[in-house]
Amino acid sequence: MKQNIQSHVIRLKPGMDLKKSIQSYVINNNIKAGWIVTCVGSLTKYNIRFANQSTPSSDTGHFEIVGLTGTLSENGSHLHIAISDSTGRTLGGHLADNNIVYTTAEIVIQSSNSIVFKREKDGTTPWEELQIDKK
Repeated sequence: MKQNIQSHVIRLKPGMDLKKSIQSYVINNNIKAGWIVTCVGSLTKYNIRFANQSTPSSDTGHFEIVGLTGTLSENGSHLHIAISDSTGRTLGGHLADNNIVYTTAEIVIQSSNSIVFKREKDGTTPWEELQIDKK
């Protein structure tokens, strides 16, 4: 089967929730298997779950988005973010809801029509992990 890769470019505006807006776009465009290519922008509030922590950490201020990566699907997405503050101190971790865009978030997504991403428990960890189905 020929794999068709499609590119999507979106721009989020001030006050929008980064994660919720991306997931809404994924659902509205029926993306079954997608990934973040790049993202640049800024936040006035971050809400990030750091490694091996059960709840996210938050702060307000002005933060640059220096990286966003992850898998996307209408069946569930998994995103990690890196941000820096005005001194260049950089933080990163699991993107939670309530990361609020400051000036913009310019995001490029690619998707494939020949696979489907799902998130299911498979017994290897206690969490729902990525499962890949070929069409």
